[in-house]
Amino acid sequence: MTMLWTPSPNFGERTLPITMLILHYTGMQSGAAAIEWLANPASKVSAHYVVDENGQVVHMVREEQRAQHAGVSFWRGITDCNSASIGIEIVNPGHEFGYRAFPEAQMDSVTRLVAELVRTYHIEPRNVVGHSDVAPARKEDPGELFDWGRLAKLGFAVPRPTEKLVDPGWTDAAFLLALERYGYSVADGRAAVVAFQRRFRPENIDGVIDGECRAILWSLLLAYEGGGAT
Repeated sequence: MTMLWTPSPNFGERTLPITMLILHYTGMQSGAAAIEWLANPASKVSAHYVVDENGQVVHMVREEQRAQHAGVSFWRGITDCNSASIGIEIVNPGHEFGYRAFPEAQMDSVTRLVAELVRTYHIEPRNVVGHSDVAPARKEDPGELFDWGRLAKLGFAVPRPTEKLVDPGWTDAAFLLALERYGYSVADGRAAVVAFQRRFRPENIDGVIDGECRAILWSLLLAYEGGGAT
């Protein structure tokens, strides 16, 4: 894959092995503005890679270094997600500036980059996540229009459960316990539910725990944990 090298000075040393891949959208009005910001020392933020809408991949931080992309975050017990992850920024204006679908050329490059990184670092599908998954109270990206199904079909991300869904009938408190068991921080319960819906039921993001949400989460826990909350 052909890449442009545009280094960012905003990085540090890792304290954890690479076990995660976090996908973001840039949330700025242009890709050029996003790259300029990520390369600016004053921003104190960075990502390992940026994928523009035309499919061009820009490499900004070497993989062995800790980029500053996740912020305050949590996933499956990890509180320093920056140290454990590689961050990919996908150029898109985001919800603030006119959120839109991700073009085919861009998704093709994202898919190829994810494939390369997952295979290199043996990252399990459950740890290929969105920024909103690891920071649900703060973030919405890469958002409900991102094609997780495309990555899932290739085995790089967790697919949305669609068959033999059964509502386990949990209370809301039990659902949040199960959501935490799957990986999410539930410090802000409603935000965690919204993030879960954005990832696994993007057509209806209302923050309400219902039978479909319970059934999807139960199916995920059966697949990845061998069971759920009671």
